[in-house]
Amino acid sequence: MKKITIFGRPGCGFCSRAKQLCEMKEFDFKYVDIWAEGISQADLEKTVGKPVSTVPQIFHGQEHIGGYTEFAAFVEASQE
Repeated sequence: MKKITIFGRPGCGFCSRAKQLCEMKEFDFKYVDIWAEGISQADLEKTVGKPVSTVPQIFHGQEHIGGYTEFAAFVEASQE
């Protein structure tokens, strides 16, 4: 599996769950705290390539997966 990148923020339950899922599955992942890094919504939208209003925003390599729900489904499908 390619490296997972999670764009999230402190206090976000779904961001924490996405990190926990990566840790449980022992994925190579990077967590990017958008507040600490000074990433604005406009910056995140540019990275994702479409309007976003929630975090986490998760990538598999360069492929945008979506939020936690889409990521959990992606992980489940890749384990079959």
